[in-house]
Amino acid sequence: MKILAIIPCYNEAASLPALLEQMARHCPELDLLVIDDASTDNTAEVVSGKLPVIRLVRNLGIGGAVQTGLKYALRNGYELALQIDGDGQHPPEQIPNMLAHYREVPVNILIGSRFLEEGGFNSTFLRRQGIFLIRWTLNLLYGSRITDPTSGMRLMDRKAIALFSEHYPQDYPEPISIANALEQGMSVAEVSVSMRSRMSGKSTISGLWSLIYMIQVVGYILLTRAKRLFVGKS
Repeated sequence: MKILAIIPCYNEAASLPALLEQMARHCPELDLLVIDDASTDNTAEVVSGKLPVIRLVRNLGIGGAVQTGLKYALRNGYELALQIDGDGQHPPEQIPNMLAHYREVPVNILIGSRFLEEGGFNSTFLRRQGIFLIRWTLNLLYGSRITDPTSGMRLMDRKAIALFSEHYPQDYPEPISIANALEQGMSVAEVSVSMRSRMSGKSTISGLWSLIYMIQVVGYILLTRAKRLFVGKS
C-alpha cells in the first residue's frame, strides 16, 4: 500500500532531524513529505536533499500546509496519507499501531486519540476543557463517538484525500474537517496514541486563548451544521 506521511512545519528546524530519524526507524515503508509553511528559520535546509520538501512562498497556516500535502498525495496516487506534526508531539513509534488498526478495520479517517485511554501527554486543563466542548458538540450533532477531534495525527484514505484536496478549512482545520467529513457520510474512527510535549518552540494557542479558540470552533461547527440543514430543506 502506497502511504505518504505529510509533515507540516513552521520553524521546526530544531525538532525535524530527530523526528525524521525516528520516522525512518519505526516506519521505513512510508514516503515522507515536508511542507515548509514559509518558515523564517532553516527548516527547508534541514531536509533539503534528504527527502521531498515543498516550501510555501507565504505562510498559509496548518490548514493550507496540510492541504498542499494532500494535493500532492492525490496527484501522485497515494492510497493513504498520514498527517504528523513536525514539532515532535506525535511519536513515530505510534504509527505502526495506527496502520495495523486501519488494516483490521478500514475507515475513511482514523484519528490518533489522546483520550481513549488514560496516561500520556494530555495538554493543559483549559485546552482539555475546550476539546471536551468540541467533542460534545460533534457527538451531539452527528451521533459520533469521537474523543479527540483536535488531534493532528490522522490517517486518511483515498476518499478523504480527494475531499480534503478540494475542500479543507483554513481556520480550525482538524475539528472542522471532521465535521465536514461527517456531513459527507464518511466513516471516522479513533485509535489510542500516547503523545508527548513538543520537542522545541511553543504553541501559538495557549492559556485562556486555547479555551477561546475552542469556543470559536464550536461556533463554526454549529454554523456548518445549520447551513447544511437549511440548504437541504430549501
